[in-house]
Amino acid sequence: MKNEGESVSGVFRERLSVPWWGWPLPLLAGVLLAAEIHMGFPGVRSWLPYVVVVPLVALLVWRMGALRVEVRDGELHVGDAHVPLELLGEVETFTAKTKRKAMGPHLDPAAFVAHRGWIGPMLRVRLEDPQDPTPYWQFSTRDAERLAEVLRAARAR
Repeated sequence: MKNEGESVSGVFRERLSVPWWGWPLPLLAGVLLAAEIHMGFPGVRSWLPYVVVVPLVALLVWRMGALRVEVRDGELHVGDAHVPLELLGEVETFTAKTKRKAMGPHLDPAAFVAHRGWIGPMLRVRLEDPQDPTPYWQFSTRDAERLAEVLRAARAR
């Protein structure tokens, strides 16, 4: 499983998976919830909450890390959303420390946001589509500088 972004001939691809340290606490909470249910309903079905709740929690944590950031086929893809590269404007990068203001008081409510708290860097890409009410996309990425270079190079063409 490759978590780092890869850039091959102007293409960027990254999956924002949950790191190993993000798994134990939710799984422990799932086991504790299953134990609570087990204590309330002892007997033959006592194994059922463990079989249902713990895999469900694992699925939810895995799903949280399923967000993909890609530049392919002339478009920027963030999750299920995509926009043609020719509609992109200014690109800004934020570090883990500077993204606090970008996500707080400086965030436009009409912006498209795909934030993952366990990812430090963030990218803001302005849209230059007069028919789109979304002013910019702001999303997490592990390698914001490299993705910004790819987007700037694509815009310059």
